Amino acid sequence: MTPLLTVRDVAKSFTMHLRDGVVLPVVADVAFEVQAGECVVLGGPSGAGKSSLLKMVYGNYGVDAGSIVLLHHGAPVDLATASPRTVIGLRRDTIGYVSQFLRTVPRVSTLDVVAEPLVSRGVDRAAAQRRAEALLARLNLPEPLWTLPPATFSGGEQQRVNIARGFITEHPVLLLDEPTASLDATNRAVVVAMIGEKKRAGVALLGIFHDEEVRAEVADRIVDVTGFAARRAA
Repeated sequence: MTPLLTVRDVAKSFTMHLRDGVVLPVVADVAFEVQAGECVVLGGPSGAGKSSLLKMVYGNYGVDAGSIVLLHHGAPVDLATASPRTVIGLRRDTIGYVSQFLRTVPRVSTLDVVAEPLVSRGVDRAAAQRRAEALLARLNLPEPLWTLPPATFSGGEQQRVNIARGFITEHPVLLLDEPTASLDATNRAVVVAMIGEKKRAGVALLGIFHDEEVRAEVADRIVDVTGFAARRAA
């Protein structure tokens, strides 16, 4: 079976230009695969490079070496060398991302924030909003908030909007950066169930979960980033 995501020999460092060009290594020789219907969790302590690696897989950070190959419309595409236009296409059709932080346009309603990924893919706005309503209700976000911009919501409320926006599409690959960090037990259970549904639908998930109970429930495999960090320091 061809993996939906393949990371091979990836290395990353940051150059501190304001600190006399000091180079800070992040990871080296990272290699793993994620199959359809599998949730792979990045493990390791804070500072090991988990979030940086997730940002590389989404194309927010470039890589110094190696390849990040996604199966895009049935053909392999290396995100590490893809053009900006190709990256936009990958994000539209192949790879979704639930980050820790909600970034929205001011004065846009929560309903439109959540529905936008479907609308941008050509789904009728009314149908996209109905799907958004169902997700927001499932995540227990009070209906009076749906017509309001989410910028002034609490951290937990914003995170539920973020999750709904990330889960609304049918991207074959989905990245999850601490999706349950700001949630209470009830909504953590909802997200765990939603992750299970994505897995059964054949989605390949790559995530970071510091909550040990959640990690134990969702992870099929754990990739320990510490090992890659240790090799860079050798």
